Amino acid sequence: MYFGGLQKNSLVDYPGKLSSVIFFSGCNFDCPYCHNPELARGCATCPGDLTTENICGFLKQRQGFLDGVVVSGGEPTLQNDLADFCKKIKGFGFPVKLDTNGSRPKVLERLIDEQLVDYIAMDLKTDPVLYKSYIKSDCGPDPILASIRILMESGIDYEFRTTCVKPIVTLETIENMSHLIQGARLYALQRFRNHGVLHPEFFGGVENEYSDEELMQLKAAAEPWVSECIIR
Repeated sequence: MYFGGLQKNSLVDYPGKLSSVIFFSGCNFDCPYCHNPELARGCATCPGDLTTENICGFLKQRQGFLDGVVVSGGEPTLQNDLADFCKKIKGFGFPVKLDTNGSRPKVLERLIDEQLVDYIAMDLKTDPVLYKSYIKSDCGPDPILASIRILMESGIDYEFRTTCVKPIVTLETIENMSHLIQGARLYALQRFRNHGVLHPEFFGGVENEYSDEELMQLKAAAEPWVSECIIR
């Protein structure tokens, strides 16, 4: 497995829980605004001491202290041994939250069916029909739509989240995505800050951050379609 990092304590990554966050290296998307460029590219200098054995040893020591573990990236579902790794985490008594881009619905389905995850946060980058234009040239809407359906029918806790960055996300795309996830438990609209991103050349000096007032307009467009919409 290709580990990219370990955050020992976090109060913000797993709602309502003190968690550790395990980052995997490598991603199959090429989002211009990604704030983890080294992880997205597949870091060539990942910490050598981050092994399955060492991480499991760390988690064993944190039993009774941590409330949960977050598996993030990069894109965790690219890891062939992800299910076995989640099983190890569950074996220590920790609930598992998975952060994913939703590109591998069969992996999500397996993790849910085998009860290896307790919470899934799926990124909706933009309207799924626009992924080819902004996210990855060979990514059509089908896997994203399949992952949406799987999460909403799963019965586990989940959220959808969108980083609000111009021109990838607009009022129209928020409206379209909200319709796709109609009835979803939680939809989080995330602020974008243009620093340290994967492809700064994509923005070319053009205004790409939403103001607080504009974010409220996006939130107002999404709210009628989901159970809860928040701004982060």
